[in-house]
Amino acid sequence: MKLNAILLALAAVSSVAPAAHAQGYPTKTPSLIVPFSAGGPTDTLGRIMAERMGRVLGQTVVVENVTGAAGSIGVGRVARAAPDGYTIGIGHWSTHVVNGAVYDLKYDLLKDFEPVAMIATNPQILVTKTAVPAKDLKELIAWLKANQDKVSAGTAGVGSASHIGGISFQNITGLKFPFIPYRGAAPAMQDLIGGQIDLMFDQAANSLPQVRSGKIKAYAVTANARLSAAPDIPTVDEAGLPGLHIAVWHGIWAPRGTPKDVIAKLNAAIVATLADPAVRQRFTDLGQVIPPREQQTPEALAAYHKAEIEKWWPIIKAAGVKAE
Repeated sequence: MKLNAILLALAAVSSVAPAAHAQGYPTKTPSLIVPFSAGGPTDTLGRIMAERMGRVLGQTVVVENVTGAAGSIGVGRVARAAPDGYTIGIGHWSTHVVNGAVYDLKYDLLKDFEPVAMIATNPQILVTKTAVPAKDLKELIAWLKANQDKVSAGTAGVGSASHIGGISFQNITGLKFPFIPYRGAAPAMQDLIGGQIDLMFDQAANSLPQVRSGKIKAYAVTANARLSAAPDIPTVDEAGLPGLHIAVWHGIWAPRGTPKDVIAKLNAAIVATLADPAVRQRFTDLGQVIPPREQQTPEALAAYHKAEIEKWWPIIKAAGVKAE
């Protein structure tokens, strides 16, 4: 009888242990893995999130930059980390969608992670050098059709959002022009400003300062709503090219098997962070759009992530995009 009572007691203790662990989380410093170098857009968003999340969690969230292979090394670090909530990762459309169609990854983008929350979307802007004579998107398409054997588009590299955005534009319009890959958006933008290339699909956060200063021309935002940071730029739907929607959205993930209660605590910290007026203003200034509250859940990120893979993988593979 005593033995049975002991066994029952041990079973009860073991069954509540994970919940007790989650209840005390975090008891030490969590790390947020950024799969790109310091100073870039993903790093900037990660640091804004980490600082405010740390205040909610009661522990400093340390940002760790793990770079290489278009972000796949840092994402892989998260996939292999202990599922205890002390290693989480920020990623985006390229790392968690495009890379799966371009690279032979050592992890499964849908099965090896626990979604925590989507934090922002950043649509692209179709921009050109100032010498392009077209006044609107319809005129730009007509000009490109007349000159497509002479023009070129810059990209931030093979498989980048700017590259896939350009491919989608070609698929819809029937245009054909070469893509010039650069080692990132910054050098491509410099050549666009200098007139060495003619056009580019670029993240709004990167292009808006150049548009505002008059160094490049903007024709449309690749979203179904105008940007609050640039309300004068029409959407692709308004400009005459409906459906060309592409955004570099960011999310936060934990390793597969992270306890649900820990995920819930991390999600609550993210929701509180995204509700902070100071954070919201910083995101707006960066051209980022914070998703509505109902889209900030783990379930919403999981569904959106799966839908994006189903949408973009066939397009990327049909275009024959290969890793450099």
